[in-house]
Amino acid sequence: MRSFFYGTLWILICLVIIVAPLFVLMIGPIPPGRGFWREFSVGIGFVGLSMMGLQFFLTGRFRHLTSPYGIDVVYHFHRQISTVGFLLILLHPLILFISSPTTLLFLNPVYAPWWMTAGTGGLVALAVLILTSIKRQAWNIRYETWRLTHALLSIGVAALSLIHIEGVGYYVRGPLNRWFWIGLVTAWILSLLYVRILKPVGMWRHPYTVEEVIQERGKTWTLVLRPEGYPGMSFKPGQFAWLKIGKSPFAIREHPFSFSSSAMRRDRIDISIKELGDFTSKIGEVSPGTRAYLDGPYGTFTTDRHTAPGYVFIVGGVGITPVICILRTLADRHEKRPLILFYSNKTWKEMTFREELEGLSGRLNLRVVYTLTDPPKDWEGERGRIDSAMMARYLPENRVECEYFICGPDPLQIAVKKALEELGLPLEKVQSESFNFI
Repeated sequence: MRSFFYGTLWILICLVIIVAPLFVLMIGPIPPGRGFWREFSVGIGFVGLSMMGLQFFLTGRFRHLTSPYGIDVVYHFHRQISTVGFLLILLHPLILFISSPTTLLFLNPVYAPWWMTAGTGGLVALAVLILTSIKRQAWNIRYETWRLTHALLSIGVAALSLIHIEGVGYYVRGPLNRWFWIGLVTAWILSLLYVRILKPVGMWRHPYTVEEVIQERGKTWTLVLRPEGYPGMSFKPGQFAWLKIGKSPFAIREHPFSFSSSAMRRDRIDISIKELGDFTSKIGEVSPGTRAYLDGPYGTFTTDRHTAPGYVFIVGGVGITPVICILRTLADRHEKRPLILFYSNKTWKEMTFREELEGLSGRLNLRVVYTLTDPPKDWEGERGRIDSAMMARYLPENRVECEYFICGPDPLQIAVKKALEELGLPLEKVQSESFNFI
């Protein structure tokens, strides 16, 4: 109930922030003789700009904002609403060009006033920001390069847009209008200061040391981290954190990874990472003694948020990482409720943590169902991808009352959600974790 209350409250606050410029426009002095379409385009532009400014908060990892939904949901929403905001801002000049073709002259910086050129530059920068975000993987843009460019473009778009508004001048003449924009810009700046200064300072004061680097099955490595001079971080089983290794906490290079150690231990944090990209492919080369920093915990993919008579986990590949954290925690808590794990991988050799899962089956009321998509001829377990028929063979009679946790590649998540729907399970009983929200 508390999560629902705060989730609804934040949605209402976001809506108020988005439409607030329209109310300020109506309250303030109205410029004479500008016509409906010009004022309409200005209103749309302000709403779009307010949406874009909201992104400073959505991507700032404010725990009170992300906790009701999960940070992956917030980041997906960030991508969608940014696109909508861009389209609204784009409509601003398009409506002006259609209603008054002479305004096309403002596209020429030789003849246009400086504030009109600033507006054009801001729109171009925003288009580049949106396009590089959508095409980052297709264009093979390194994550660190994209992240730095994304941050600089965001600041540039905001600055050029505000220069444009100030230069036009019509909408900041009244005291209410001016104080509104001063307050909004101040909030954006404070958000940036928190993310880029205050949060790294907190990480700098609570560093970790890489104590050990353990090679696991499936091209996966586990970093064992020890807190330096303080008790460590408390987290819920299944959560994750942003990790920085061997660099200052102010460095731009960081990546989100799930905890794999038991949440019952604060003095040791394990993070298991699979070799998948530029950063992760070199994770096995990290030397013990290297300094590390964590920003977390984040995430709602945890059994602690859902009370049920039993839990079912459906994972594929590296999706086992948050689930092994949950299972280790439940074992340390002496959990007695029935647990089922459907674990899909290409080969038996790549099954990360398979030996430990056998041991956990003795400590927990746990049944592990392995399935291989490329099994050997003598394989006696399940074959192929996880579907409704496979799950129906193992799910208990009270399966509707259980909570379901899905983690793995997007194709697996889509297929499993469809399978669970075929089994008549309500959507509110299904939790999922995505690894590609950045």
